[in-house]
Amino acid sequence: MKIKVNHKAHEFPDKSTPKEVAEKLHLTAPEQAISVSINGKLRDFTTPLTEGDELIFWNFDDPEGKEVFWHTSAHVLAQAILRLWPNAQPTIGPPIENGFYYDFGNLTISDEDFEKIEKEVQAVLDENYRPERMEFANKQEALSAFSKNPYKCELIDSFTETPISAYRQGEFFDLCRGPHVAALGKIKAFKILKTSGAYWRGDSEREMLTRVYAISFPDKKRLKEYLFLLEEAKKRDHKVLGPALDLFSFKEEAPGMPFIHPRGLIIWNRLIDFLRECLKEANYLEIKTPLMMSKELWERSGHWYHYRENMYTSRIEERDFAIKPMNCPGCMLYYRTATHSYRELPLRIAEIGHVHRFEASGALNGLFRVRSFHQDDAHLFMRPEQIRDEINQILQLADKIYMTFGLPYRLELSTRPEKSKTIGTDAEWENATNGLKGALDDWGHSYRINEGDGAFYGPKIDIHIRDAIGRYWQCGTVQLDMSLPQKFELEFVESSGAHERPVMLHRALFGSIERFFGILVEHFSGKFPLWLSPYQIKIATVADRHIPYAQELKKKFEKHNLVCDVDDSNESVGKKVRNAQLLKTNYLLTVGDQEVEDKTLAVRTRDNVVHPKIDFSEFLDIVLKERDERALMSPFSKAP
Repeated sequence: MKIKVNHKAHEFPDKSTPKEVAEKLHLTAPEQAISVSINGKLRDFTTPLTEGDELIFWNFDDPEGKEVFWHTSAHVLAQAILRLWPNAQPTIGPPIENGFYYDFGNLTISDEDFEKIEKEVQAVLDENYRPERMEFANKQEALSAFSKNPYKCELIDSFTETPISAYRQGEFFDLCRGPHVAALGKIKAFKILKTSGAYWRGDSEREMLTRVYAISFPDKKRLKEYLFLLEEAKKRDHKVLGPALDLFSFKEEAPGMPFIHPRGLIIWNRLIDFLRECLKEANYLEIKTPLMMSKELWERSGHWYHYRENMYTSRIEERDFAIKPMNCPGCMLYYRTATHSYRELPLRIAEIGHVHRFEASGALNGLFRVRSFHQDDAHLFMRPEQIRDEINQILQLADKIYMTFGLPYRLELSTRPEKSKTIGTDAEWENATNGLKGALDDWGHSYRINEGDGAFYGPKIDIHIRDAIGRYWQCGTVQLDMSLPQKFELEFVESSGAHERPVMLHRALFGSIERFFGILVEHFSGKFPLWLSPYQIKIATVADRHIPYAQELKKKFEKHNLVCDVDDSNESVGKKVRNAQLLKTNYLLTVGDQEVEDKTLAVRTRDNVVHPKIDFSEFLDIVLKERDERALMSPFSKAP
């Protein structure tokens, strides 16, 4: 029979399985063929194939591969724990962004138990079970199989579809929709990370469970690299560095709503200035819409019905209002304030809007997950034939912004979900998707396609930036929206005089500015390039008699809008140097008798190299050039 494998046609015997196909194609390395999609859906490796099937094998580096790999690993973890604590009651064990966890009832463990759990995990892996799927025709069969586990029974009762599936590996049998890796031998490295408490089904009124977090890899080298990055990430934690550098703080009086301090505001304002400079060059108009708008607006946009539990609402003069959780509806109202001609299109409207979303307290995470934040939104209105060019311009803008910070990125195109769950005609979806795909092809940057992962109102492009230690962050997004222009009855006048509906693109590049701020703190480890730095220059005096010269220098630097501080404390020079280093100061200038006499500078860079006897004008020219060019590295030093 003929089937397609990773988009290439092959001949295989009838009733071949994905496992047999992978073996014949020599996809047998531990990191290869972790999972398989058959006709767009993840399936088990034992699934019989039929004529015309299309297979995609996913490796560990693919999200689809990691998901299955880590979900299988969660079963291994549960199996090992039940061998050691037979009375524990397994509940759920999903894959997460980095690894997986499994929650247990009737289990108490500590860090001291990790080693013996890992030893038992290795025993399970050495047995190299092949996970076997079985199905229950109805709920009663499934309830009977899991009758001794109330958590599983509660899950089964909540299911609305049959059959209900479960998987067996050795003596371990678990309720699970699957799929799993073909054999446990794929898992070559395994590490327990931590344990914590977790409420059953996330409900604080329910019982507390024991959650065990872990991670696994197809080779030991990847595990070693991951553990190194974990340690590096701890050193860069923005929740530690931010307060230490006096950039921001959080208060109990405003949970999830950051206070940006004066030094943090220096960074904030430079980010906004840079963004506005980019917007002006790209011919955007900027608007500002109200923070609070009426219930009727949110009903029209759909937020009142689908997002209300995440919105802050208020009742004023017998009318319901909500603080905006996003900027889009306000921009729709702005568009409707005038009649637009086809000559105005594409019309690019930007808003750096302050939005509020209720997040559960347990989900809050420094600047990464907050309740009050700013989005660098833009809404672009155009004719269908302009989609491709507009996407190209957005990608050019994204490239300029991310490269300025030294942030490489990857692109993902998400296409139409199941047709019944979307709006718009087949022709509109095809035109929209081809516009996005064509723009990506024109751009020439590699990208992956997430089939069926678009929004109900249109396809989208997601941009994932990579920081200095290799972590990816989804920041930028470009979404084509066929819903809001329809709901708000947006129109433009065509050359024929007919009234037509514009195509609209949402786009954000920083995303949440607060979150992007936090990412930058960790990316640079607090050592910001000069143009962003809140501690650009510090002058350390050797003795009190050198203070007048230091103050004279400070005024000269500040005339050029450079941030300059003078440390004229009674501390030793060594202590002053140390204090400047703790604040990640770009340049420390030591002023003593020789510098005062010669009118020169002794410049110490962040990598602790001293450059003596530098003329002030020479140093000023160098740092102004470094700042104005937004250089990532100091011309004086090998490290940023």
